[in-house]
Amino acid sequence: MSKSKRKFQIDEKLQILREGENHGVDATCRKHQIARSLFYNWKNKFDRQGPDGLTPKYHRVDPQLKALEKENERLRKIISKQALELQVKEELLKKTKLHYR
Repeated sequence: MSKSKRKFQIDEKLQILREGENHGVDATCRKHQIARSLFYNWKNKFDRQGPDGLTPKYHRVDPQLKALEKENERLRKIISKQALELQVKEELLKKTKLHYR
């Protein structure tokens, strides 16, 4: 039997925290099948930040933003390559002008 990661809504977390205060942490954790460390993690976040502390803090990157960043990097490489080619051509032109004088 594989364990899948459960996701709790804010109101569920708050209800579990209240239940833990009223009926005891150990009994509540057993009932909801969560680790005591998770309960105390939620409690610490709630004590520090209130209900906002219980919201998930996922840093998901928008796929469109990621595609734009990739395109920008590709264009930067093209521009730097062209700038290098121009610099080399300018130096060659200077040398050939000096050579023919």
